[in-house]
Amino acid sequence: MNNEQIKQKLAAVWEEIKTNCRYEFEFTEFSDNLFIKPLTLLDVADGRILIAYDGKNDVGKDVLERKVGTPLGAIIPLYLDEEDADVTLEFFSPKEAEEYRQRGRAEAQPAQSKAALTPMQTNLNPKYTFDNFVVGNNNSMARAAALAVAEAPGEFYNPLYIYGGVGLGKTHLMHAIAHYALEHHAMRQAKKPENERVPFNVMYVTGEVFTNELIEALRGGKSDTATAEFRAKYRNVDMLLIDDIQFIIGKERTQEEFFHTFNSLYGNNRQLIISSDKPPKDFSMIEERLLSRFEMGLTVDIQAPDYETRMAILRNKADDVQLHLDDDIFDYIATNIRSNIRELEGALNKINVYARLKHLDITPELAKEALKDLVSPNSGGVAITPELIIKIVTDYYAVTMDDLFSSKKSRDITIPRQVTMYLLRQYTDMTLDEIGDYMRRDHSTVISGIRKIEKMIGADPSTANTIDALGKRISPD
Repeated sequence: MNNEQIKQKLAAVWEEIKTNCRYEFEFTEFSDNLFIKPLTLLDVADGRILIAYDGKNDVGKDVLERKVGTPLGAIIPLYLDEEDADVTLEFFSPKEAEEYRQRGRAEAQPAQSKAALTPMQTNLNPKYTFDNFVVGNNNSMARAAALAVAEAPGEFYNPLYIYGGVGLGKTHLMHAIAHYALEHHAMRQAKKPENERVPFNVMYVTGEVFTNELIEALRGGKSDTATAEFRAKYRNVDMLLIDDIQFIIGKERTQEEFFHTFNSLYGNNRQLIISSDKPPKDFSMIEERLLSRFEMGLTVDIQAPDYETRMAILRNKADDVQLHLDDDIFDYIATNIRSNIRELEGALNKINVYARLKHLDITPELAKEALKDLVSPNSGGVAITPELIIKIVTDYYAVTMDDLFSSKKSRDITIPRQVTMYLLRQYTDMTLDEIGDYMRRDHSTVISGIRKIEKMIGADPSTANTIDALGKRISPD
């Protein structure tokens, strides 16, 4: 494959690579947030994988090479063909990455003479199409609504609001809508004379990105030009897809800006697709006028997949990566991992990576060994006890019970400790005083810890995802 093909292949699985890197090399949540999550694929050039660090912390390139060079160097080749697997990694600081991107934009500029006819499509994953979206009882209505929107943007179900738990396929469905709309618009335009053709512009972003870009436009008393550019970017599109809209809830200025963006697009018959972890009426800090906008179109939900759907998803994923497994291995995964599609696919990837790193054939025994930290110890109906919760938390965060009960105050210990307090309160009948005695903390510390996690769940989708994943391990049913 050439450089561009390798780049596209890696870009499609980049988040998957980072997830496997974290679990295979046992990064704590703190280290994952600091070193792994801020990494983006910058480019591929002459056998080099160029990786940008876009985090806010000042992490030097030498530190990155020590911390993540070896893990990424082991994981990335597993996603490439054998002839392309001999690659080296090169890390770029935020400043260097931006300079590299600017050079790329400058070099590409002369080729933009037909920019007005070039459709804009931002951050679309080429793997997320209707063709590979597995339909089951849990998502059939959402899929039907999505297809109707894709076939006639701006005419039906505007906005389309999709909600459901983490990893159930909301993002996949949103990208599928965009791909379908772009493809069929191009087919219609191809029948017209060239001077009559118009582009179809699609913008996909998360609620967090929308918020951060608005903050950047407003930061430091910048001129009105920055704000005008921000508005032009989001209001001059034919289809706007906002994932995880819950991120903007409670942020007054962001809600205000999104309200006017919504009105501008809706008034011009432009399509809006919104996703969230809950229906609009369940938000407690949303403005009434924004709530009414969300409920103007169609609201559909996606539930957790049933056994048959889980099996179909696993088989599709295995076919995609040319992985041949016995039926009893598929059955083991589908039976024990029931919460969401992301965990199902993650389990399959983990088995594949584990076998390749160990140079072993995939057997039922190997699958069980690879998934021992993902399969809930409570899947057989074990009573939920403080000891069970401690084990699940310590395994997940790669800390010890002594760490949780110690006086250590580093973030990579205090967060797991507070999560433990929260989960003890949620899944046992222990009082706050009993939790304090168990955790060797006073009553006020327990209250403070639980409230902090509750606040983080409402403000940070990654924390909400973590708590949801831990909850599934404690009580899969």
